[in-house]
Amino acid sequence: MIADRLRLLRAERSLTQRTVARGADIAERQYQSYESGKNKPSYDILIALADYFDVSLDYLAGRTDKQEVNR
Repeated sequence: MIADRLRLLRAERSLTQRTVARGADIAERQYQSYESGKNKPSYDILIALADYFDVSLDYLAGRTDKQEVNR
């Protein structure tokens, strides 16, 4: 589910994988492996990706369809 959400978010915003990786301060290959589903991001990286896309962790994990972050 995380891979699907990452691809969807990136496509919705017309971003490249390189742009997302740089924005989340991770290697491009590392991001590619998350988006392809080959690897799962650690908790810290999940937070960085959620912050970058400004969505909740629950949304990234597929637990909700609401992207809003409760702050």
